[in-house]
Amino acid sequence: MITSTQNPRIKHLLLLQQKSAQRRADGLFVVEGRREVEHCLEAGFNLRTAFICEEISPPPPLPADVELVPVGHNVYERIAYRGGTEGIVAVVEARHLGLRDLQLSASPLIVVLESVEKPGNLGAVLRSADAAGADAVVVCDPLTDLYNPNLIRSAVGAIFTVPCVACSTEECIAFFKEKGIRILTAQLQDSLLYYDTSMTGPTAIVMGTEATGLTEQWRLAADAHIRIPMLGRLDSLNVSVSAAILLFEAVRQRQEESGKSRN
Repeated sequence: MITSTQNPRIKHLLLLQQKSAQRRADGLFVVEGRREVEHCLEAGFNLRTAFICEEISPPPPLPADVELVPVGHNVYERIAYRGGTEGIVAVVEARHLGLRDLQLSASPLIVVLESVEKPGNLGAVLRSADAAGADAVVVCDPLTDLYNPNLIRSAVGAIFTVPCVACSTEECIAFFKEKGIRILTAQLQDSLLYYDTSMTGPTAIVMGTEATGLTEQWRLAADAHIRIPMLGRLDSLNVSVSAAILLFEAVRQRQEESGKSRN
């Protein structure tokens, strides 16, 4: 059992949590919590090591090749973001998907975020994408890495349930054009109300940052520009809120279309 926070393995674990450069160099990232670990395993990720505090909770069922490292309560308090909860912190092998790796449905629904800065926002968008049954989330020119602990925590496991790809704007636009996926950009200028725009076919909903919006490259590539009506004095919503509104409008339209086809 590891009882010292100065143990080299604990120091390395903390570096993986705190430094994106360390995660990239080692090809590893950290997952905390039983539910998140279960989603991670269900998605086919390989767990290297599980740091377990049985004073808090017995470990969940894990593959036989996962190394179990018991730690003392004081050590777990140091390595856990959520304090003394759930009793498991795992080191996992990173996996990087490309656009060509996506297994899309016949009429895919995809969320695209350009230059998203805050891991919490991306995590919240992933949760909405999971709830709406979206095919994928694509991050163009990302300013945060996909295995940031804050992202994983805010996504509550959705980083493992929704395919997430990081790529350039150029690659993404070319891919959508090739696949016949309609590009809808969320913007205030020269736009239609979102509920007056069809989202029943293959659709990519593209959003930028609250501060700067989308680049001209996306606006020119778009098949349609859409907006959410703003009836107050402010002119923007948090990107995760906007994503949820637009995703569930797509769900509504598709369910309505499906009901018509059955009748």
